[in-house]
Amino acid sequence: MRHALVCLGFVFISLGCNATAGSPFGGSGAAGGQGGASASGGGGLGGSNPGAGGAGEGGFMFPDDGGTPDPQLPGEVFGHSADVLYKLEPYTKQVTVVGPFQGCSSVIDLAIDKDSKIIATTFSGLYWIDKNNAKCTLIANGSYPNSLSFVPAGTLDPNVDVLVGYQGSQYVRIDTVSGQVSTIGGIGGGYSSSGDIVSVKGGGTYLTVNGSGCGDCLVEVDPKNGSLVKNWGPVGFASVYGIAFWAGSVYGFTNYGQLFEITFNQGVMQVSGEIPIPNAPANLSFWGAGSTTVAPPVPPPK
Repeated sequence: MRHALVCLGFVFISLGCNATAGSPFGGSGAAGGQGGASASGGGGLGGSNPGAGGAGEGGFMFPDDGGTPDPQLPGEVFGHSADVLYKLEPYTKQVTVVGPFQGCSSVIDLAIDKDSKIIATTFSGLYWIDKNNAKCTLIANGSYPNSLSFVPAGTLDPNVDVLVGYQGSQYVRIDTVSGQVSTIGGIGGGYSSSGDIVSVKGGGTYLTVNGSGCGDCLVEVDPKNGSLVKNWGPVGFASVYGIAFWAGSVYGFTNYGQLFEITFNQGVMQVSGEIPIPNAPANLSFWGAGSTTVAPPVPPPK
């Protein structure tokens, strides 16, 4: 979030955007993810679940209509620095450079719908992004969240994915034609988005937050109104500006150029160590990331 990245030799990707000293982001960031499978098992890391009943993996159940998770999808998670788009292959952990953004700059987050179409926000506008060449097409000028995701069809609209985000603690909906922003809820509990949101059909809606004793905690939220469902606890990394989801794992990307993986096992969150990034430039900084709303919700069978 602090430095533009134009080095095409690097292999890494970024997710949502967050605010720190020296960062252009003013404190709002990640938005929450939809609660995944029905609650079961013991309490997650961090223990508390002030927004929902039983402990376990998730709490919000998605409607059955509107978009089907596709276990046969090729693995792809997109992320970015301020000026370069990257793609992560989540099965092999290989990262490739798509290229510099063309026609927009200082990209602060992106979101991906069920058809793998990318929308991104900058400090001054809302854009469609071509996932093959990072070309930007302006939708509207204005101020938009640095915490962005689509939620699956059947959540806020019966037929189409809807673009949402967090502005601090407020949960907003963004019209992808006009660019109009409207508040539809909030997380509550003294929490505020700290980096990014990602939502997957059958896999949950996840958000990184600060507040109420949390610094970069991972929570699940209700994608219908943005309220807290479950607090999974601290992720152990700072300034997690982007998150994405694939096959049961949440991938975190930090303002310090770090990549890590979060998995969930019987109600317990497990955070990997840092995933090495070969040939990463010094001062690498990730500003955002995203994944399709129909990413596989569970790992493929072995």
